[in-house]
Amino acid sequence: MLWIKLLTWFKGELVGKDSFGNQYYREKGSESLKERRWVIYKGLAEASKVPAEWHGWLHHTFKIPPAIETIQRWSWEKKHLPNLSGTSYAYQPLGHFFSGGKRKQVGSDYVPWRPHEVKDEN
Repeated sequence: MLWIKLLTWFKGELVGKDSFGNQYYREKGSESLKERRWVIYKGLAEASKVPAEWHGWLHHTFKIPPAIETIQRWSWEKKHLPNLSGTSYAYQPLGHFFSGGKRKQVGSDYVPWRPHEVKDEN
């Protein structure tokens, strides 16, 4: 981790920050096709913490970094969330062990397929 901080201090140029507090850097010097870009995560390093607009910049999809003020959100668009698997906020459907292990009884219209039974369709 120390070498990343040294590399960032000597060769990195701060480009911006996102709403999670992650900091995005590029290599100092002339811009080229192979310009190095990286992120210093705030807290635990988890790639799903990178919002879509910064992901595009990191992977050279966009040439210029996103300006947070100019990002337009649609009314139906949800805010970006990192992967919540393994946390207490993870989705747990009915019947999941941690949500009580109980689910509704299957309706009477359900008929399971049994391969050994032959259906007479005449």
